[in-house]
Amino acid sequence: MTANTRRRRPELAAFLRSRRARVTPADVGMAPGLRRRTPGLRREEVAQLSGVGVTWYTWLEQGRPINASVQVLDAIARTLRLDRAEREHLYHLAEVPNVPNREGEPRTVGPEVRGIIEALDPLPAVVYNARYDVLTANAAYGGLFPAMLLSPASERNALWQLFVAHRCCAPYVNLDEELPLLVATLRGGYGRHVGEPAWEHFIARLLEASDDFARLWRSGDVAPPGSRIKVVRHASVGEIRLTSTSMLVSGAPETRVVVYTPCDEESRDHVRRVRTLHDPLIGCPVHAKPLSVMRAEQAAAKETLPAAARAPEVETAPAAARAAGSGVESGDPASL
Repeated sequence: MTANTRRRRPELAAFLRSRRARVTPADVGMAPGLRRRTPGLRREEVAQLSGVGVTWYTWLEQGRPINASVQVLDAIARTLRLDRAEREHLYHLAEVPNVPNREGEPRTVGPEVRGIIEALDPLPAVVYNARYDVLTANAAYGGLFPAMLLSPASERNALWQLFVAHRCCAPYVNLDEELPLLVATLRGGYGRHVGEPAWEHFIARLLEASDDFARLWRSGDVAPPGSRIKVVRHASVGEIRLTSTSMLVSGAPETRVVVYTPCDEESRDHVRRVRTLHDPLIGCPVHAKPLSVMRAEQAAAKETLPAAARAPEVETAPAAARAAGSGVESGDPASL
Protein backbone atom coordinates (compact mmCIF):
# COMPACT_ATOMS: atom_id res chain seq x y z
CA MET A 1 0.00 0.00 0.00
CA THR A 2 1.40 3.41 -0.96
CA ALA A 3 1.66 6.34 1.43
CA ASN A 4 -1.11 8.16 -0.44
CA THR A 5 -3.39 5.13 -0.17
CA ARG A 6 -2.75 4.91 3.59
CA ARG A 7 -3.70 8.59 3.88
CA ARG A 8 -6.82 8.20 1.72
CA ARG A 9 -8.30 5.34 3.75
CA PRO A 10 -9.06 7.36 6.92
CA GLU A 11 -10.46 10.15 4.75
CA LEU A 12 -12.68 7.64 2.93
CA ALA A 13 -13.87 6.19 6.24
CA ALA A 14 -14.72 9.61 7.67
CA PHE A 15 -16.51 10.64 4.49
CA LEU A 16 -18.70 7.51 4.45
CA ARG A 17 -19.61 7.93 8.11
CA SER A 18 -20.57 11.58 7.63
CA ARG A 19 -22.73 10.76 4.60
CA ARG A 20 -24.41 7.81 6.34
CA ALA A 21 -25.30 10.00 9.32
CA ARG A 22 -27.33 12.42 7.25
CA VAL A 23 -29.59 9.83 5.52
CA THR A 24 -32.65 8.87 7.58
CA PRO A 25 -34.59 5.62 7.25
CA ALA A 26 -37.52 7.63 5.88
CA ASP A 27 -35.27 8.93 3.07
CA VAL A 28 -34.84 5.39 1.76
CA GLY A 29 -38.33 4.13 2.50
CA MET A 30 -37.55 2.26 5.73
CA ALA A 31 -39.41 2.32 9.03
CA PRO A 32 -37.39 4.13 11.74
CA GLY A 33 -37.76 1.28 14.25
CA LEU A 34 -37.43 1.52 18.00
CA ARG A 35 -34.48 2.52 20.19
CA ARG A 36 -32.49 3.98 17.29
CA ARG A 37 -29.30 5.51 18.67
CA THR A 38 -27.39 5.92 15.41
CA PRO A 39 -27.89 9.25 13.59
CA GLY A 40 -28.98 8.37 10.09
CA LEU A 41 -28.68 4.83 8.74
CA ARG A 42 -26.94 1.93 10.44
CA ARG A 43 -24.04 0.21 8.70
CA GLU A 44 -26.05 -2.96 8.17
CA GLU A 45 -28.83 -0.91 6.56
CA VAL A 46 -26.42 0.68 4.10
CA ALA A 47 -25.00 -2.75 3.30
CA GLN A 48 -28.46 -4.25 2.77
CA LEU A 49 -29.68 -1.40 0.56
CA SER A 50 -26.45 -1.48 -1.47
CA GLY A 51 -26.42 -5.24 -1.92
CA VAL A 52 -23.09 -5.83 -0.20
CA GLY A 53 -22.05 -7.82 2.86
CA VAL A 54 -22.25 -6.16 6.24
CA THR A 55 -18.70 -7.18 7.13
CA TRP A 56 -17.33 -5.89 3.83
CA TYR A 57 -19.07 -2.51 4.19
CA THR A 58 -17.95 -2.25 7.83
CA TRP A 59 -14.36 -2.81 6.76
CA LEU A 60 -14.70 -0.19 4.02
CA GLU A 61 -16.04 2.35 6.51
CA GLN A 62 -13.26 1.47 8.95
CA GLY A 63 -10.66 2.30 6.31
CA ARG A 64 -9.32 -1.23 5.97
CA PRO A 65 -7.27 -2.07 2.83
CA ILE A 66 -10.01 -3.68 0.73
CA ASN A 67 -10.79 -3.17 -2.94
CA ALA A 68 -14.08 -1.71 -4.15
CA SER A 69 -15.38 -1.95 -7.71
CA VAL A 70 -17.06 0.88 -9.58
CA GLN A 71 -20.36 -1.01 -9.48
CA VAL A 72 -20.28 -1.44 -5.71
CA LEU A 73 -19.35 2.20 -5.13
CA ASP A 74 -22.19 3.23 -7.43
CA ALA A 75 -24.61 1.24 -5.29
CA ILE A 76 -23.30 2.78 -2.08
CA ALA A 77 -23.46 6.26 -3.63
CA ARG A 78 -27.12 5.71 -4.54
CA THR A 79 -27.94 4.48 -1.04
CA LEU A 80 -26.20 7.45 0.58
CA ARG A 81 -27.88 9.81 -1.90
CA LEU A 82 -24.58 11.35 -3.01
CA ASP A 83 -24.68 14.15 -5.54
CA ARG A 84 -22.29 14.34 -8.48
CA ALA A 85 -19.51 16.14 -6.60
CA GLU A 86 -19.75 13.77 -3.62
CA ARG A 87 -19.78 10.72 -5.89
CA GLU A 88 -16.63 11.87 -7.66
CA HIS A 89 -15.04 12.53 -4.27
CA LEU A 90 -15.90 8.97 -3.19
CA TYR A 91 -14.31 7.53 -6.35
CA HIS A 92 -11.11 9.49 -5.84
CA LEU A 93 -10.79 8.44 -2.20
CA ALA A 94 -11.40 4.80 -3.12
CA GLU A 95 -8.92 5.13 -6.04
CA VAL A 96 -11.24 3.52 -8.57
CA PRO A 97 -9.90 3.44 -12.14
CA ASN A 98 -12.70 5.38 -13.83
CA VAL A 99 -11.64 8.71 -12.30
CA PRO A 100 -8.36 10.11 -13.63
CA ASN A 101 -5.83 10.90 -10.92
CA ARG A 102 -4.19 14.16 -11.90
CA GLU A 103 -0.68 14.55 -10.58
CA GLY A 104 0.66 17.89 -9.59
CA GLU A 105 -1.10 21.23 -9.71
CA PRO A 106 -0.65 24.44 -11.72
CA ARG A 107 1.61 27.04 -10.14
CA THR A 108 1.35 29.70 -12.85
CA VAL A 109 -0.76 30.61 -15.85
CA GLY A 110 0.42 31.43 -19.36
CA PRO A 111 0.46 34.86 -21.01
CA GLU A 112 -2.70 34.06 -22.99
CA VAL A 113 -4.74 33.55 -19.82
CA ARG A 114 -3.19 36.61 -18.16
CA GLY A 115 -4.16 38.64 -21.23
CA ILE A 116 -7.76 37.48 -20.96
CA ILE A 117 -7.88 38.35 -17.26
CA GLU A 118 -6.54 41.86 -17.93
CA ALA A 119 -8.98 42.35 -20.84
CA LEU A 120 -11.93 41.58 -18.55
CA ASP A 121 -11.21 44.75 -16.55
CA PRO A 122 -13.28 46.65 -15.32
CA LEU A 123 -14.90 43.39 -14.23
CA PRO A 124 -12.90 41.89 -11.34
CA ALA A 125 -11.39 38.56 -12.45
CA VAL A 126 -8.99 36.06 -10.89
CA VAL A 127 -7.49 32.65 -11.64
CA TYR A 128 -7.61 30.12 -8.80
CA ASN A 129 -6.34 26.58 -8.58
CA ALA A 130 -8.27 23.91 -6.69
CA ARG A 131 -6.73 25.08 -3.40
CA TYR A 132 -7.91 28.67 -3.97
CA ASP A 133 -4.38 30.00 -4.43
CA VAL A 134 -4.47 33.23 -6.42
CA LEU A 135 -2.42 32.54 -9.57
CA THR A 136 -3.13 35.85 -11.28
CA ALA A 137 -5.76 38.59 -11.12
CA ASN A 138 -6.56 41.87 -12.80
CA ALA A 139 -6.48 45.37 -11.37
CA ALA A 140 -10.22 45.40 -10.65
CA TYR A 141 -9.89 42.28 -8.46
CA GLY A 142 -6.98 43.90 -6.61
CA GLY A 143 -9.12 46.96 -5.97
CA LEU A 144 -12.00 44.83 -4.71
CA PHE A 145 -9.77 42.75 -2.39
CA PRO A 146 -6.82 45.07 -1.57
CA ALA A 147 -5.73 42.99 1.45
CA MET A 148 -4.58 40.30 -0.98
CA LEU A 149 -1.90 42.70 -2.26
CA LEU A 150 -0.37 42.99 1.18
CA SER A 151 -0.05 39.27 1.81
CA PRO A 152 3.12 37.25 1.23
CA ALA A 153 2.96 34.67 -1.55
CA SER A 154 2.24 31.84 0.89
CA GLU A 155 -0.92 33.61 2.09
CA ARG A 156 -2.34 34.80 -1.24
CA ASN A 157 -5.13 32.33 -0.89
CA ALA A 158 -8.85 33.13 -0.68
CA LEU A 159 -9.54 30.66 2.14
CA TRP A 160 -6.58 31.77 4.21
CA GLN A 161 -7.66 35.41 3.92
CA LEU A 162 -11.23 34.61 4.97
CA PHE A 163 -10.57 32.27 7.88
CA VAL A 164 -7.42 33.68 9.44
CA ALA A 165 -8.18 37.41 9.34
CA HIS A 166 -10.45 39.00 11.95
CA ARG A 167 -13.98 37.86 11.12
CA CYS A 168 -15.22 41.43 11.26
CA CYS A 169 -12.63 42.41 8.63
CA ALA A 170 -13.53 39.62 6.20
CA PRO A 171 -14.58 41.08 2.83
CA TYR A 172 -17.81 39.03 2.56
CA VAL A 173 -20.98 40.08 4.34
CA ASN A 174 -22.72 36.73 3.75
CA LEU A 175 -20.01 34.65 5.46
CA ASP A 176 -22.45 32.11 6.89
CA GLU A 177 -23.45 31.20 3.32
CA GLU A 178 -20.04 31.60 1.69
CA LEU A 179 -17.69 29.79 4.05
CA PRO A 180 -19.44 26.37 4.05
CA LEU A 181 -19.55 26.42 0.24
CA LEU A 182 -15.88 27.33 -0.05
CA VAL A 183 -14.82 24.57 2.34
CA ALA A 184 -17.04 22.03 0.58
CA THR A 185 -15.49 23.02 -2.78
CA LEU A 186 -12.00 22.74 -1.28
CA ARG A 187 -12.77 19.22 -0.04
CA GLY A 188 -13.85 18.24 -3.55
CA GLY A 189 -10.39 19.24 -4.79
CA TYR A 190 -8.66 17.63 -1.82
CA GLY A 191 -10.04 14.21 -2.75
CA ARG A 192 -7.73 14.22 -5.78
CA HIS A 193 -4.68 15.18 -3.73
CA VAL A 194 -4.94 13.28 -0.43
CA GLY A 195 -1.45 12.58 0.85
CA GLU A 196 0.29 15.24 -1.26
CA PRO A 197 2.57 17.34 1.00
CA ALA A 198 1.49 20.76 -0.29
CA TRP A 199 -2.19 19.98 0.27
CA GLU A 200 -1.71 18.26 3.62
CA HIS A 201 0.42 21.14 4.90
CA PHE A 202 -2.14 23.73 3.76
CA ILE A 203 -5.07 21.90 5.36
CA ALA A 204 -3.09 21.41 8.58
CA ARG A 205 -2.26 25.14 8.73
CA LEU A 206 -5.90 26.11 8.31
CA LEU A 207 -7.06 23.55 10.90
CA GLU A 208 -4.59 24.98 13.40
CA ALA A 209 -5.32 28.62 12.58
CA SER A 210 -9.13 28.58 12.46
CA ASP A 211 -11.71 26.85 14.64
CA ASP A 212 -14.39 27.82 12.10
CA PHE A 213 -12.49 26.04 9.32
CA ALA A 214 -11.97 22.97 11.52
CA ARG A 215 -15.71 22.79 12.27
CA LEU A 216 -16.70 23.07 8.61
CA TRP A 217 -13.99 20.63 7.53
CA ARG A 218 -15.29 18.01 9.94
CA SER A 219 -18.73 18.18 8.27
CA GLY A 220 -17.36 16.27 5.29
CA ASP A 221 -19.50 18.24 2.80
CA VAL A 222 -18.44 18.34 -0.86
CA ALA A 223 -19.55 20.81 -3.54
CA PRO A 224 -18.42 21.76 -7.06
CA PRO A 225 -17.39 25.30 -8.05
CA GLY A 226 -20.33 27.28 -9.39
CA SER A 227 -22.07 30.61 -9.85
CA ARG A 228 -22.94 32.34 -6.59
CA ILE A 229 -24.04 35.69 -5.20
CA LYS A 230 -21.34 37.33 -3.10
CA VAL A 231 -21.90 40.44 -0.99
CA VAL A 232 -18.58 42.24 -0.56
CA ARG A 233 -18.03 44.88 2.11
CA HIS A 234 -15.47 47.44 0.90
CA ALA A 235 -14.36 49.88 3.60
CA SER A 236 -14.15 52.79 1.14
CA VAL A 237 -17.42 52.42 -0.79
CA GLY A 238 -19.76 50.13 1.15
CA GLU A 239 -21.50 46.89 0.11
CA ILE A 240 -21.17 45.49 -3.41
CA ARG A 241 -23.40 42.66 -4.68
CA LEU A 242 -21.67 40.46 -7.23
CA THR A 243 -22.35 37.27 -9.14
CA SER A 244 -19.26 35.06 -9.32
CA THR A 245 -18.99 32.90 -12.44
CA SER A 246 -16.45 30.06 -12.51
CA MET A 247 -14.98 28.76 -15.79
CA LEU A 248 -12.38 26.05 -16.28
CA VAL A 249 -9.12 26.94 -18.04
CA SER A 250 -8.45 24.66 -21.01
CA GLY A 251 -5.10 22.89 -20.79
CA ALA A 252 -4.64 23.71 -17.09
CA PRO A 253 -6.39 21.02 -15.01
CA GLU A 254 -8.07 22.18 -11.80
CA THR A 255 -7.55 25.82 -12.71
CA ARG A 256 -10.50 28.15 -13.14
CA VAL A 257 -11.22 31.76 -14.00
CA VAL A 258 -13.68 33.46 -11.66
CA VAL A 259 -15.33 36.67 -12.88
CA TYR A 260 -17.33 38.95 -10.57
CA THR A 261 -20.26 40.74 -12.26
CA PRO A 262 -22.18 43.49 -10.40
CA CYS A 263 -25.79 42.52 -9.67
CA ASP A 264 -27.26 46.03 -9.83
CA GLU A 265 -26.50 49.59 -10.90
CA GLU A 266 -25.39 50.65 -7.41
CA SER A 267 -22.89 47.78 -7.32
CA ARG A 268 -21.63 48.72 -10.80
CA ASP A 269 -21.05 52.28 -9.59
CA HIS A 270 -19.18 50.99 -6.53
CA VAL A 271 -16.93 48.78 -8.69
CA ARG A 272 -16.13 51.74 -10.95
CA ARG A 273 -15.42 53.92 -7.92
CA VAL A 274 -13.11 51.31 -6.39
CA ARG A 275 -11.00 51.44 -9.58
CA THR A 276 -10.39 55.18 -9.05
CA LEU A 277 -9.18 54.90 -5.45
CA HIS A 278 -5.46 55.56 -5.02
CA ASP A 279 -5.35 54.78 -1.30
CA PRO A 280 -8.30 52.51 -0.41
CA LEU A 281 -9.22 51.58 3.12
CA ILE A 282 -8.61 47.97 4.17
CA GLY A 283 -10.55 46.19 6.90
CA CYS A 284 -13.85 46.73 8.68
CA PRO A 285 -15.18 50.14 9.86
CA VAL A 286 -13.51 49.56 13.25
CA HIS A 287 -10.06 48.40 12.09
CA ALA A 288 -9.81 49.97 8.63
CA LYS A 289 -6.54 51.64 7.62
CA PRO A 290 -5.45 53.21 4.34
CA LEU A 291 -3.44 50.93 2.07
CA SER A 292 -0.48 53.33 2.24
CA VAL A 293 -0.40 53.14 6.05
CA MET A 294 -0.50 49.34 6.04
CA ARG A 295 2.31 49.20 3.45
CA ALA A 296 4.41 51.55 5.55
CA GLU A 297 3.81 49.42 8.67
CA GLN A 298 4.82 46.29 6.78
CA ALA A 299 7.96 47.96 5.44
CA ALA A 300 8.94 49.14 8.92
CA ALA A 301 8.37 45.65 10.35
CA LYS A 302 10.43 44.13 7.57
CA GLU A 303 13.35 46.45 8.30
CA THR A 304 13.54 45.14 11.85
CA LEU A 305 14.12 41.56 10.63
CA PRO A 306 17.61 40.18 10.02
CA ALA A 307 18.48 40.25 6.32
CA ALA A 308 18.40 36.45 6.08
CA ALA A 309 14.86 36.32 7.44
CA ARG A 310 13.39 38.84 5.03
CA ALA A 311 11.11 37.40 2.39
CA PRO A 312 12.20 38.12 -1.20
CA GLU A 313 10.25 40.66 -3.18
CA VAL A 314 7.52 39.07 -5.26
CA GLU A 315 6.59 40.25 -8.74
CA THR A 316 2.92 40.90 -8.15
CA ALA A 317 1.43 41.87 -11.49
CA PRO A 318 1.94 42.84 -15.12
CA ALA A 319 3.29 46.34 -15.66
CA ALA A 320 -0.04 47.91 -16.61
CA ALA A 321 -1.75 46.57 -13.51
CA ARG A 322 1.14 47.56 -11.25
CA ALA A 323 0.88 51.09 -12.57
CA ALA A 324 -2.73 51.10 -11.44
CA GLY A 325 -1.61 49.74 -8.09
CA SER A 326 -4.16 46.96 -7.99
CA GLY A 327 -3.06 43.87 -9.88
CA VAL A 328 -2.16 40.60 -8.19
CA GLU A 329 -0.08 37.67 -9.28
CA SER A 330 1.17 35.05 -6.87
CA GLY A 331 4.75 33.96 -6.43
CA ASP A 332 4.83 30.23 -5.70
CA PRO A 333 1.48 29.06 -4.39
CA ALA A 334 2.82 25.52 -4.11
CA SER A 335 4.83 26.72 -1.12
CA LEU A 336 1.64 26.68 0.94
